This record gives sequence, structure tokens and C-alpha cells, in this order.
Amino acid sequence: MSAEKTGLAGAGEVRDAVRPAEPPVVGWLLGRAPWPLWGVAAALMGAVIFHVQRHSPTVGMDNDFVVKAARALLAGDAPYADKRFLYLPSAVLAAVPEALLSAGKLRLLVPVAGVGLVLLGWLASLRIFRISVRSRLAALGVVALAFFEPFRNVVNIGNWTLASVVALPLMLLLALRSRWIAAGAVLGLALAVKPMLAPLLLLLVLARRWRALAVAVAVPVAASVLAALVMPRPGMFFTRTLPFLLHGQDSFARPFDASPGMILTRLGVPETAAYGVAAVAAVAGTGCAWLRWRRGDPGAQRLVETAAMLMLAAFLVSRPSFDHYLLVVLPPLVASVVLPGSAARTVWFWIALVPQISGLPWPHLEGLHRRAFKDTAMLCTVAAAVAWTCVRPRVLRAVTIMSVGPESADRTPVRDVF
Repeated sequence: MSAEKTGLAGAGEVRDAVRPAEPPVVGWLLGRAPWPLWGVAAALMGAVIFHVQRHSPTVGMDNDFVVKAARALLAGDAPYADKRFLYLPSAVLAAVPEALLSAGKLRLLVPVAGVGLVLLGWLASLRIFRISVRSRLAALGVVALAFFEPFRNVVNIGNWTLASVVALPLMLLLALRSRWIAAGAVLGLALAVKPMLAPLLLLLVLARRWRALAVAVAVPVAASVLAALVMPRPGMFFTRTLPFLLHGQDSFARPFDASPGMILTRLGVPETAAYGVAAVAAVAGTGCAWLRWRRGDPGAQRLVETAAMLMLAAFLVSRPSFDHYLLVVLPPLVASVVLPGSAARTVWFWIALVPQISGLPWPHLEGLHRRAFKDTAMLCTVAAAVAWTCVRPRVLRAVTIMSVGPESADRTPVRDVF
């Protein structure tokens, strides 16, 4: 199917969009990075891995819950006996290879795999916009990651959000090339590991890719049914795990919960009103995604911004919502900086990321029980920047129509009055 028929032309998009009128820095970013810059990037990634592996007392903490569930399965016990195993049954099977490794090997594997998966997601994001993985933008993105607190956090704890960091740009890249069935399969595999990308099922609905939607749903369902058949007491997922999730987990996770509803309750807002505000924001975000898709302009920006808005809307209302969730949508959004009109061209997008610079202290917000406030600020500001990007052309068009309304249509300029 041609790109004209899909409305998702991607080939040469960056070359066409970057014209002489564009800032010279864009052309510089697209140029080939010198090897010393790549050397610095590699050294920084190595330093992150070394520090996590040698000095972190919580390395692999989130990954351990899934590995423990897999070891329970191998021992003939019920994986969902541990209330902190929160994924679909298919994730148990995915963790079996890790369950066969020693604790020492896992301590090294978790940070190495975490860094590798985030970098893979970043490089896939660049390819969405036909940006060379040898470019300065590619190298500078790797350098910036080393100083980005959510990146260091997810590498440390080994949360399986990492699968979604790779899956989202890979899915969009396949969709851009009109390989929607393959995109649905990638989404389905990601959902089988961790159902974080479930909002992207709406993207397939918007695109009317029903076969891809069927594949995306069938893969995790089939994998979970297969896993449920070989594990004791799979029904505990519905009787124990889902209620635990729907109540926002417990006091262990709540201090780190950056969802707006939770933060508002911590500020004294009644719970019903707080989560009502979050729900309204999520609905508004979904509406912005719908408007962005209906704009129908060809190119990768349509896919990236619609997908990012759907995910951000879900993060606004989910319980809980953690800082590293933003890593799922940030790589494609940052890669879009080379195109005019992208969310990454707005100053507020970058302002939102400043408080997350590693080692930069913020008064009263550095404590473990308070850092969620700045995480919420990041989430809400990025969501607002993307939402504005989604609706801005319609708003500006409406303002333009109003400014040349009937009352001013017959007016002619009067010159040299004074």
C-alpha cells in the first residue's frame, strides 16, 4: 500500500521538512557525530551501569518480583501469591529464563539490559523520522540520558516498563511503513510482558486497522491462557492482583505515585474531587489525541503525537503513575525536534524535564516521599505541551477565521491619515 493511501508518508520526511529557513542547529544535529562524542556517550553509559551494579542497594528491585513469580511457577507454587507481582500470566513465562540465573548474574544483567533497551528505543525513535543513528542528535541523546533521573531510576530497579520503551517506537516505525499487522504483533507482545501500552489499542481503532487490532489483542490473551494452564491458582490474578491495582497498590508505592489524583489528595483535596480532576484531564487528553489524528496530515508526526497523547492521558489517570513511565513517550517526542511544529519545539516541553536532571537538588523535593511532586509536574507539563501541539492548528485556524469575520470583511485600510 502506498504512503499516499495510508497518509503516513515517512521517507525523506526530515530532508523535506528541514529547509534553508530552518535554524542552522537542526542541520548540525542531523550531521554525523565525531567519534569523541560517541566515546563520551559510551563512557557515561558504562559509568551508569558500574554505579548501579556496584553501589545501588535496590538494583533489580522491580525485576525481582517477576523473577520470584517465575521461580514460584518452576517450584509448583502460585505466582500470584505475591501481591506485588502485578502483570499478566504471560509475564511469568517471559521471566523463566531469568529465574534460572543466579542473583549475582541478575545484578549485572539488570542494569546492562536496562541501558540497552532504552538505547534501542531511542535509536528506533530516530529512525521514525529517518534520522541517522550516527547523527549528533543520536549521540547527544545518549549523553543526556545519563543525567536524566527517570532513566537512572528504571535502569536501577529493572522495571518491565523497559519493554514498552522499545515496543512503542518499534510499533510506530512499522506502522509508518504500512506494516500494520506486524505493528499489532509488536504491541501484543509488549502487552503480554506488561500491559502498559494498552492505550495504543485506540490508535489502531483510530486508524481502522482491525486486523492489527485483532492480533494485538490475541497475542497477550493466547499467551496468558497458555500460562494460566500451567500455573497453580491463576484465578488469583482476578481475586488478588486486580483489586490491589485498582486501589493504587499500598503505602509502599504511594509515596512514589506521581499521578495527579494522588498528588492532589496529598495536598488536601478530597479523594473524589482529586480523582475526578484526573479523569477529566485524561478524557481531555484522549480528545486531543482524536483531534490530532483527524487532522490527517501525512507523516510520522501524526503517529507519534497521537500515540504519545494517548499514553500521557492514561498516565494522568492511572494509579499509580511513576516517573519512569515518561520514558515510554519521550524518545519519539525528542526525536521529533527536527520537524517544525513538533511538541519538542516548545519551550515548555524542555522546562518540564529540567527538574529531572540528576544531581540537581530542589528544595523540599529531594526526599523519597516528596520527589513525586516534581514527577507530577513533569507529567502534567509534558502532557499539556503535547496536547497544545495536537490542537494548536485548529485553535489558530479558528482565531484566523474570527479575525476576518463578516464585520471586517469589507473594511479597506486607510493610509496617510495623519
